[in-house]
Order: sequence, then C-alpha cells, then structure tokens
Amino acid sequence: MTPPSSTSSAPALIWKSLVRNRSALIGGTITLVVLLGALLAPLIAPWDPLKFDPPNRLSGPSPEHWLGTDQYGRDLFSRVLFGARFSLSVAAISVLVGLLVGGTLGLLAGYFRGWVDLVLSRLADILIAYPAILLAIAFLAFLGGGFVNLVLAISVVFVGPFLRVARAAVLTVREELYVEAGRAMGASDARMIFRTILPNASAPLIVEVTLRFAYAVLAEAALSFLGLGIQPPFPALGSMVSEGRAFLSLSPWGSIVPGCAIVLMVLGFNLLGDGLRDALDPRLRRH
Repeated sequence: MTPPSSTSSAPALIWKSLVRNRSALIGGTITLVVLLGALLAPLIAPWDPLKFDPPNRLSGPSPEHWLGTDQYGRDLFSRVLFGARFSLSVAAISVLVGLLVGGTLGLLAGYFRGWVDLVLSRLADILIAYPAILLAIAFLAFLGGGFVNLVLAISVVFVGPFLRVARAAVLTVREELYVEAGRAMGASDARMIFRTILPNASAPLIVEVTLRFAYAVLAEAALSFLGLGIQPPFPALGSMVSEGRAFLSLSPWGSIVPGCAIVLMVLGFNLLGDGLRDALDPRLRRH
C-alpha cells in the first residue's frame, strides 16, 4: 500500500506554498546569501583575515576597508566572512550529528514503545532538563576548547530535542492504516521504520533542522564569546564581539559588525524554518 505522502501532487503543493510564503522567501534569501558568502570567503575576502595593519587600527568603514578594521588593523569584512564560514561549519556538523543520533533514537522509541520508549524518553528528559548553554559550557570546561570539542558540545545539546521531535512524529504515523497493512504483509521492522515511517515523519524533523541551525550559530557565538570556542587569532564571530567590547568608545565597528552578522544568520534560519513549517503542515498550507 502506498502511503499518502508519496503522491505526486504533494511536492508541487509544498513548493507552491513555500514560494508564496513571505517568511520562507525572506529567510531563504538571507540564508542563501550567507551560505554563498561563507563558501566563497577565500575568493570574496579583499584582505587576509589574519593580517595585521597597525597604522589602520580601529578605522571606520572606508573604500579600502568596507566595514572598518579591528584593534590590530585587520579587515572586519574579511574576518566576518571567515567567521561566518566557521560558524556555519560548526552548525552544520552539530545539527547533522544531533539529527543522526537523536533522530534515530526517537524513531526507535516511537516505533517499539514499551521499555525502549521509557528508557529513551527519560534520556531525553535528562538532556533537556539542563539549560542547553550550561550543558555545553560544562562539556567544554571538561574537555577544553577547539573545533572538535565545540561541535561535540553543541551536538550533545541537540540530541534531546531531536529525539523528542522524532518520537512524536513516529507516534502519529505508526497508527496509520498503511503502516498496519505493511505489518500485516510481514514487512521487517527495519523496512517499516526507514522505508515507510521515516519518509512520512520527516516534515517535523526538516523544520527542526532549520531552527536548530539558528540555535547552533547562536550557541557557537556565545561559547566563542566566553573564550570556549576556537582560539584567536582565527576569526570567530563571538570572539570578535568580545574583543571589540574594549574599544566601543573608540570604534564600535569591531563589535557591531560581527554582532549584526550573527543576528542576520539567526534571523534567516528562523524565518526559513517558520516558512517550511507552514508549507509542510497540511493544516496551514494554502491551496
């Protein structure tokens, strides 16, 4: 039996709703611009982000330095591009790891129920009970900073939410008639989970991925601001905001520019997530 979500008209309806959604268009445009800027940073950046230029330190926007320079004379535009590249790399890997681990556990909990559901649900409760940023700080304080540990810390925070979302989606789908029909025909548990249930429970996970991207960018910036992320002189948006605080009265650009970049990335992912939620939810979709 073919599940309802596989009908040929569904993708067309979703795309039509997505294109007509203002939040999705604005968020998608912002996200696309940010992604292109980060991916093409080595080609776009007019200056070496690590190059010191003391005579031009703390200068404002100019034809030579479009967004000004920091306390060492380094070009802020170039540093923001590479900082965004780093933030998006951390966010992408963290969300992927959180989705694979939390999503898989959520699928198992929702499908098998019983003691499996009980144990995994309590694991999600434990992870969600602690404030996310404090859990990440504790993890980094124990293991130290750096790219790998930063990714692991944010990934651990994401396991609980992804587990909850996947479990809730599976609990809804597993009661559908086509799932019962598949079981009656003798389909294996693995086939039912990954070939039948997962495709029809993926919409909430897709939305959660975009929203978690926004949180991952914010979390990376917060941890870098506290000195727990990648260490200077490598550019990270959070550490750039922190370094610029000491020079706000002389030149606020050192904090304002990376701060605005963080806001722009978070706004883009949040708007895109809201638009995807409306497009993927049949109750909210406009025909």
